[in-house]
Amino acid sequence: MVCLITGAAKGIGKAIAVELAKKGYDIVINYLTSESEALELKEYITNEYKINCLVYKADVSKEKEVDEMVTYIEKEMDGVDVVVNNAAIDLSNMWHLKTAEEFRKTLDVNVVGAYNVSNRVYKHMLDKEYGRIINISSTNGINTYYPMCFDYDASKAALISLTHNLAIQYAPYVHVNCVAPGFIGTESELDGYDEEFLKEETDKILLKRYGKPEEVAKLVSFLISKDADYINNTIIRIDGGQPGSN
Repeated sequence: MVCLITGAAKGIGKAIAVELAKKGYDIVINYLTSESEALELKEYITNEYKINCLVYKADVSKEKEVDEMVTYIEKEMDGVDVVVNNAAIDLSNMWHLKTAEEFRKTLDVNVVGAYNVSNRVYKHMLDKEYGRIINISSTNGINTYYPMCFDYDASKAALISLTHNLAIQYAPYVHVNCVAPGFIGTESELDGYDEEFLKEETDKILLKRYGKPEEVAKLVSFLISKDADYINNTIIRIDGGQPGSN
């Protein structure tokens, strides 16, 4: 089984790549800017878990680059069985400083990117009568909103809508589900915030802590396992019981 994880060099994507490698999946690490981290992750995965692992640089918002990436995977690994659409950007800025260009870029990566990848791998999955697609959204796409990242929030809501549409279009052989993490303690999530802000955010969570990338990875691993064969077209929050996100 071959699993392609987009935006997999760091954070939640990295944790998912490690967790799925641990379960014996062959892994494709997609990245755009974090080359050294992607190569380091590949070395760790291949040494630790003895599975096949590829690294491929591609901008998922560019249809041509996605086609070239998947064509390469098909040549090297005979196709993609599982996709985790994790690649995303968050161009946080004050509301009045936001631009339409930033809005378009966020939507292009976070939503169009997921569509490009899903649409490109679908034929292989259909031919095999098997496939799993997991979209990584956010509680920001449900009803947890921040004015400085309204474009990100809109993109994550759109990704939830895309999940439902793809699940209907790709049924019955390809299952499409969505994971909506809350406050997860990745490098990008914690960098730049002071302790007072982090305490305010964690106090909003019923478990009084932020989540770990590994916890999201375990949920993804379950959703693509045989134990989840009857789960499809579903949005699952993983947020520590964050009020207002249900």
